[in-house]
Amino acid sequence: MIGIGLIGYGYWGPNLARNFAAHPECRIAAVCEQDSDRAERAAQAYPDAKITGDYRTLIEHADVDFVAIATPTSTHYQFARDALLAGKDTLVEKPLTTTVAEARELVDLAAERERILAVDHTFLYTGAVQKVKEVVDSGALGDILYIDSVRINLGLFQHDVNVIYDLAPHDLAIAFHILDAEPTAVQALGACHAGDNMENVAYLHLEFGNNVIAHFHLNWLSPVKIRKMLIGGSKKMLVYDDMEASEKVKIYDSGITLRSDDRDEANRAKVDYRTGDMWAPKLATQEALGAEIADLASCVQTRRQPLCDGRTGMRVVRILEACQTSIKNAGARVEPAAIP
Repeated sequence: MIGIGLIGYGYWGPNLARNFAAHPECRIAAVCEQDSDRAERAAQAYPDAKITGDYRTLIEHADVDFVAIATPTSTHYQFARDALLAGKDTLVEKPLTTTVAEARELVDLAAERERILAVDHTFLYTGAVQKVKEVVDSGALGDILYIDSVRINLGLFQHDVNVIYDLAPHDLAIAFHILDAEPTAVQALGACHAGDNMENVAYLHLEFGNNVIAHFHLNWLSPVKIRKMLIGGSKKMLVYDDMEASEKVKIYDSGITLRSDDRDEANRAKVDYRTGDMWAPKLATQEALGAEIADLASCVQTRRQPLCDGRTGMRVVRILEACQTSIKNAGARVEPAAIP
């Protein structure tokens, strides 16, 4: 049995605990939570676990083999660093850290100590994203031209990070996974409306090379919740709508064909529009977090790297940091340093 130590029993922690506890090869050995009401709920849910308000006590607990961190972003680096130094395999809620330098240190430390460092980019384990990846890899969409994504809702405002660090990691991880590529340049614009000097509305523009671009709209001030991604290809187009109860992925046989008309005195390119059928492929229905926990448990036992390892998390942080630099410079184009 893999003894799980969970740091943070707030918004996401109970979901992690539930899925770890449901896995036949994992058990909740300890929970760290400073809020007394949340700590009591954890104690009731897992009566055999040690409940503590000190994360160091949890990390040093002899029954804890794997530390899962579900706390505010600003705490991730310190908690993960201490867990890795203690020889524990570690899962960190997204984003991995607030800076690339911190992420690099954790990745290097995990390699040095031969520990697993994973980042909780849960969406990569959904049946929808897995199907999107399968369709793109098959070439059914043709050459990818663009990604257009909207992730907006009313709240939840974070006290330590802005809307980019809160919401963009989802779409960045999905885009990198689907395209198997990283941006060569970014531009970002944002605005603060809550008096805390943190952007609550932002627009990100990413360039991937080969004329592929991506645009992300992020917003904590929307009256409606939208989680939609459009992927345009040279042959077909795809819509991934996470708010759909069913048919989250739809593929459209739509697009354009360019032709040259020599009879036109300007010899301008002409566009023919193609509108065909739409189909919605069948998706795996397993809970994404359960699939992620199963992957992590297997990694602990076999010592292989998980789908979302520390390097994946570091690459996301690299773009988050570049977007912040762009915002501070009025949307200037920023070329992030490559990560070898």
